[in-house]
Amino acid sequence: MSDQSNADSNAQTPPPGAEGSAAQASSLAQPSAESSVNEPEPFTELENLHAEVAALKDRLLRTMAETENIRRRAEKEVADARVYGVANFAREMLPFADNLRRAAESVPAEARANLDPIAATLLEGLGVTERDFMSRLGRFGVKQIEALGAKFDPNLHEALYEIPDESKPAGTVAQVVEQGYTIGERVLRPAKVGVTRGGPRA
Repeated sequence: MSDQSNADSNAQTPPPGAEGSAAQASSLAQPSAESSVNEPEPFTELENLHAEVAALKDRLLRTMAETENIRRRAEKEVADARVYGVANFAREMLPFADNLRRAAESVPAEARANLDPIAATLLEGLGVTERDFMSRLGRFGVKQIEALGAKFDPNLHEALYEIPDESKPAGTVAQVVEQGYTIGERVLRPAKVGVTRGGPRA
C-alpha cells in the first residue's frame, strides 16, 4: 500500500529543476517577441530624423532672412536720419535766403551803376552772404530746383497762374515766383511758378 502511494506521489511531482527550466524557456521566448514589435523600424527613424533636420534648417534660414531684413531697415533708417534729419531746420531757414535774394534784387540794374561806394559794398555783401548761406545748406544735401524753362512737374513745382504764350510748349515754366529746393531725393519746398498755355503740347 505504501509502495503504491509513493509511486503516485513520484508521478505527480515533477523532477527537480523542471519547473525552473520551463519558466526560463517561457521568459526567454516572450520578451523577444515583444521587443520585435515595440522597436521602431530603422528606416522610419531615419526618415523622421531627416524631416526634423529639414524643419530646423528651414527655421534657421527664415531667422537669418528676417535678421538680414532688420539689419537693412536699420541701415536705411540711419542713412535717412543722416540725410533728412536737418530737413525741418533747413526748411525754416529758406525764407532767410529768400529775403537776402529779394533785398539784393530790389535794386534795379540801371541804378546799381550810380550807387555810392557804401551802398554798392552793402549790396555786394548781401549777394555774398546769400551765396555763402546756400553753400552751407548744400553741404547738408539741399539743392535748388532749376525750374525756369523746364516742363511743369507737379512733384517739383506749384503752379500759381498761367501765362498766355504760343511761342513755348504749353506747361513750360516761364516765371519763378519762389525758388524750390530738394534735400536728398525729397522735395524740401516746391518751386512756385507761372506756366505757359496756348502753345503746342510738349
